[in-house]
Amino acid sequence: MGTIQVMDEVLANKIAAGEVVERCFNVVKELVENSIDAQSHTIRVSLVDSGVKEVVVEDDGIGMSREDATLAFSRHATSKLKNLNDLFHIASLGFRGEALPSIASVSVVTLKTSRDGVGTEVHIKGGHIESVTSCDLQQGTTIKVQDLFYNTPVRLKYLKNLYTELAFIIEYMNKMALSYPDVKFVLSNNGKELLNTAGDGNLLKVIYAVYGIDVAKKMIEVNGENDDYVISGYICYPEMAKASRNVMTTLVNGRVIRNQELNRTILDSYHTYIPKEKYPIVVLNIDVDPILIDINIHPQKMDIKFSKMDSLKELVSKMIKEQLKKLLLIPHASVRDRETVYEVEDSLPVEPPKSILEEEETPKQQKLVEEISFDFEKGKEESNQEEYRIKEMFPVGIVHKTYIIAENSDGMYIIDQHAAAERINYEKCLKELTKDKIETVPLLVPLKLEYPKDEFLKIKEHYDVLENIGIFLEEFGDHTFVVRRHPTWFYEGRERECLEKILAIVLEKGEFKKDRFVYKTAATMACRMSIKANDYISKEEMKFLLDTLRKCENPFTCPHGRPTIITYSNYDLERLFKRAMS
Repeated sequence: MGTIQVMDEVLANKIAAGEVVERCFNVVKELVENSIDAQSHTIRVSLVDSGVKEVVVEDDGIGMSREDATLAFSRHATSKLKNLNDLFHIASLGFRGEALPSIASVSVVTLKTSRDGVGTEVHIKGGHIESVTSCDLQQGTTIKVQDLFYNTPVRLKYLKNLYTELAFIIEYMNKMALSYPDVKFVLSNNGKELLNTAGDGNLLKVIYAVYGIDVAKKMIEVNGENDDYVISGYICYPEMAKASRNVMTTLVNGRVIRNQELNRTILDSYHTYIPKEKYPIVVLNIDVDPILIDINIHPQKMDIKFSKMDSLKELVSKMIKEQLKKLLLIPHASVRDRETVYEVEDSLPVEPPKSILEEEETPKQQKLVEEISFDFEKGKEESNQEEYRIKEMFPVGIVHKTYIIAENSDGMYIIDQHAAAERINYEKCLKELTKDKIETVPLLVPLKLEYPKDEFLKIKEHYDVLENIGIFLEEFGDHTFVVRRHPTWFYEGRERECLEKILAIVLEKGEFKKDRFVYKTAATMACRMSIKANDYISKEEMKFLLDTLRKCENPFTCPHGRPTIITYSNYDLERLFKRAMS
């Protein structure tokens, strides 16, 4: 007799369960997706002890016949695929035929289902069908899963605490509610309701149910399409960005997916609008021909591959950037109008954000006019007043040598002088860095830069990106570079420092990303060139700073995403001093 044998079906299901069912969340996921595929209008999920003791998923879908109810627990039994060709046109959430047998193999399952007035009840324990009987039930399906992992105690042992398990389930149910606003989702744990959506197709109502009223009022509808993709959904105002990346919801044909490239594109679209380590609340559904995607990568079916990724990234980036420009036309923090950019309560730190480019305080009486080298007068002649994104502001004074107080006919403004100067210099540097040809000037005395061997080799690896921004390195031995020229936009008198800061970006820990190098360099140089908090500037320099800020493409945030300006409208001031009623 040979050594290779066909595994027992129950054993095979237990092995499959190791991939399909890792925790309580997976049970909920697989059962809810089956309910959606069954064309349900209402799906209720009831948990006991975060699903460890019991998970009940009830729906009003098409239900199953008696034959299908028993066959559904056979491995690789599915109604979603008929032949190989169907694998390339998957429109359903489930299709593998592994979920139910995998769940049943490690728990006690009771299935009640009804179709065309005929009800069936199936009891399964540890993968073995114990009974199949008739029952009374309205059309739909109810599946109860009890004592998960009772026969695999090792897996049960490594479940996280109940709060963690519940958090996974809540996150998933929120995502599904956002994916299917036309389906009513109800989630409860130990009798306490945690989610209840209307199911009327209004995505904004779902956002309200998931994130609350404040977020819902700061969401803006977006739409875009090209030859391959159609995108719809909502994006948030930058001020609503959160610390968790889980607030970024991307869907493909209604399926919640994970794709790092797509998430990075969304983050890049918010570049300089939000601080580092913050993530925008977005809900984007991508409609695409199933033949252009591959979801058959992992049993959880959340990872996905696109055959035309560049086309998708370009569409997403363009759509978000265009909308953000429209949203940020006026940085007005009115008490009455909640759809504004910055709130009165927003706090600004006195010190600029820490970075590798932070320096000691510069001498007082700094010449701002020399540091901000935009050709303001020329721009003033070429542009019309109404094209500026902020109305002209007139400086009144300064608080703590950091915050400029200004006014105009609309109200009062508070400007962070460091953040404002950073934004101006960032756009100036970015303009220089993206020129087709970077102008350079010779150094009177060549600079020598010495590095350890490993860093020396890493810098050599990126000669091409350095030369694109006008930095030409000559090797001088095994550890040293010689620099004979530098770009014209370098900070005068601090050429060595500028070079070292740029090379430090190349040497940063983690993978070097060429597409972000220019933006990082511009931000680094902008911070180096800008005035700091507590630096003295004259009233004339304040006015020049404000006028120049108005000309920026995005005058509302610094390169790190901090606000440059907040405002009190005249009405806000009147309310604060009880001159106007709420």
